Amino acid sequence: MSNAENRAIFASGCFWGTEHFMKQAPGVLSIRVGYSGGHVKNPPYREVCRGTTGHAEVVELTWDPAITDYETLARLFFETHDPTQVNRQGPDVGTQYRSAVFYLNEEQKATAEKLIGMLEAQGLSIATEVTAAGPVYEAEEYHQDYYAKTGGSPYCHTYIKRFTDQD
Repeated sequence: MSNAENRAIFASGCFWGTEHFMKQAPGVLSIRVGYSGGHVKNPPYREVCRGTTGHAEVVELTWDPAITDYETLARLFFETHDPTQVNRQGPDVGTQYRSAVFYLNEEQKATAEKLIGMLEAQGLSIATEVTAAGPVYEAEEYHQDYYAKTGGSPYCHTYIKRFTDQD
């Protein structure tokens, strides 16, 4: 993926739902789904599903900095999944469905930690991992843009406003 300076990697359960919401965000230029955070190179989907690779299902995206920024996208990440769930989202269970921010620089790390602190101040127990990014292995083609291809809609993700305008 190009534009490394304006790139983010998020894991919030099934990558189809995360992709669905991130695609709709103003300023997102490109998005792909894949696997990251594990120890197996180029894992196939079935292997990731077994939970033996250590990978999470992720979205990797780039954005136009004239339209949006990392914090706006990170807020959307926290508002489109349940960051209090450990190794699951809805009916999807396993470490591959964990909530994680894979940061690419110290600014992204600080932003993720700040947002987690804001949510914890609201009384939420946040399970989201904040981890340095490693390689992202692109998922199989049939996973890319899944809901647009199938006409489906997210079953593990919904939008819940978690931040106020004063945050």
